[in-house]
Amino acid sequence: GMNVVDREITFDDLVKNVILLGIVGIEDPLRDGVREAVQDCNRAGVKVRMVTGDNIMTAKSIATQCGIYTDGIVIEGHEFRNLLPDEMNTVVPNLQVLARSSPQDKKILVEKLRELGEVVAVTGDGTNDGPALKAADVGFSIGIAGTEVAKEVSSIVLMDDNFSSIVKAIMWGRSVNDSVKKFLQFQLTVNLTAVLLTFISAVSSDQQEAILSAVQLLWINLIMNTLAALALATDPPTPDLLKRKPEARSASLISLDMWKMILGQCAVQLIVTLILLYCGNDILHYDTPEERSSLPTIIFNTFVFLQIFNEIKLSYRPINYSYL
Repeated sequence: GMNVVDREITFDDLVKNVILLGIVGIEDPLRDGVREAVQDCNRAGVKVRMVTGDNIMTAKSIATQCGIYTDGIVIEGHEFRNLLPDEMNTVVPNLQVLARSSPQDKKILVEKLRELGEVVAVTGDGTNDGPALKAADVGFSIGIAGTEVAKEVSSIVLMDDNFSSIVKAIMWGRSVNDSVKKFLQFQLTVNLTAVLLTFISAVSSDQQEAILSAVQLLWINLIMNTLAALALATDPPTPDLLKRKPEARSASLISLDMWKMILGQCAVQLIVTLILLYCGNDILHYDTPEERSSLPTIIFNTFVFLQIFNEIKLSYRPINYSYL
């Protein structure tokens, strides 16, 4: 029979006459464009953090190559989830790499960031990213390599599996936001001026008739709504959009700058149209009733051209929303 060895086999027993033939290290190369995309995000005021199941050394190395890890905090999942609430509040804002993380850690991080008032976007490809994708404001899932679960809970699916597409999403988001603002600014100017002009002219007229007829107001509405929507909502995004900080969750849709423009434009337009209304006949030397009857048409045309110039100005000189 076999002799049963009672004593424990030690490391020295095994390692005798062993020859080292070589050491092999494997590293996944970075995808093209990742470094640039992270830089673009940082420039645009979007902070990129790495959350991974990998070993802390691997994570740190890759994060350094990407430009994610600079001088922030690197921490492992088990340490992270055991932090006290106060410690959590100091660690989370400066956290750059979270290694050896569980799905729950990702979710805790997202929820904590949102509690601190941040807008959070999460990218993920696996089923284990589901909770974090769902908890985020915007979930990006990977289209080709991603699982169905990840795609279901995310709000945007990246069809080319490329991180730099997130930068495109930021650009489009900002572009749409700006278009809505331009359109609003334009609409409020038109409507405010039209309402005030109609009111002032009706109150001051002997026959209590407004200077703009119903048909003219309808025409203004038709043309201004359609043209404004087309002109101000079809701007393609430009890289310049990435040069400013993101807007806070609490930022109002109509900023102080926009109110200044709306009220300023409105005042200028009212002054021009009211001068025509009250002094137009003298300025243009209209004496006969026939000539005088064409004054409302002149006021109407002036009003329309004022709106068109305002629209051209808006579509070519974008408002500076950056420091709001």
